[in-house]
Amino acid sequence: MTNVIVVIGPGSIGQAIARRVGAGKTILLADIRKENADAAARILSDAGFEVTAASVDVSSRESVQALVRQAQAIGDVVGLVHAAGVSPSQAAPETILKVDLYGTALVLESFGEIIARGGAGVVIASQSGHRLPALTPDQDKALATTPVEDLLSLPMLQPGQVSDPLHAYQVSKRGNSLRVMAQAVSWGKRGARINTISPGIIMTPLANDELKGPRGDGYRRMIDLSVAGRAGTPDEVATVAALLMGADGAFITGSDILMDGGVTASYWFGELAPQYAGQRPAIPGIDLSSGLI
Repeated sequence: MTNVIVVIGPGSIGQAIARRVGAGKTILLADIRKENADAAARILSDAGFEVTAASVDVSSRESVQALVRQAQAIGDVVGLVHAAGVSPSQAAPETILKVDLYGTALVLESFGEIIARGGAGVVIASQSGHRLPALTPDQDKALATTPVEDLLSLPMLQPGQVSDPLHAYQVSKRGNSLRVMAQAVSWGKRGARINTISPGIIMTPLANDELKGPRGDGYRRMIDLSVAGRAGTPDEVATVAALLMGADGAFITGSDILMDGGVTASYWFGELAPQYAGQRPAIPGIDLSSGLI
């Protein structure tokens, strides 16, 4: 039986992970724009991988279920890479919550019902979720365990509570890691594992455009004042993903790996830290999200 790796969001990070974990398997690449999946499929196919492409809207249950059926028609789904999403600069709060929070929960549930024994998955979250102030235990539990179709009805997610795109993004990414922790329990009953990776600024085509644009100075300052003093690469994210999805990571599930070069550390305790308690760092035009990945 063919082993299948499903990659939702085949951008630079998704492709890098596919290269690390997809050899000898069929890689199913899915994007909301089929032409994006087709373009990524051509690149990986030319590199010797067995690839097929599909379209998917992660905010639609019907669309996600169709992708599940397509994957199952190919073979046993042994891996899931969920790297799709929208950033604060790309969408309104309601869209971010629908795609990044609800969409991730839907993907986790849908593929968690069919993931093969011994399978593993990774969800690409964000450093931004680590800069959201602490939620209450009840809020954490609600984001982690509320039934998928009831998730967007939570009082904490209503327009009066989520007022801007950055807040929606931070809540969504915090919710991703909490959701994965909860889903690790049900995935584990199938003999499978699931984890999140929370990257910082990763050098993708979008990142390069941002660094050359009007907000470039602010982003370069954030990079320069991080602990590592540089941005990351898709291959570095893929290295962590390969660990989490492979035999060497067999004891890791329900976990979140923050890999941002120490931006978050500097934000809380270093030169990016607030000048006084309760004030965010002054970086004009920069929201300190990871919309660059």
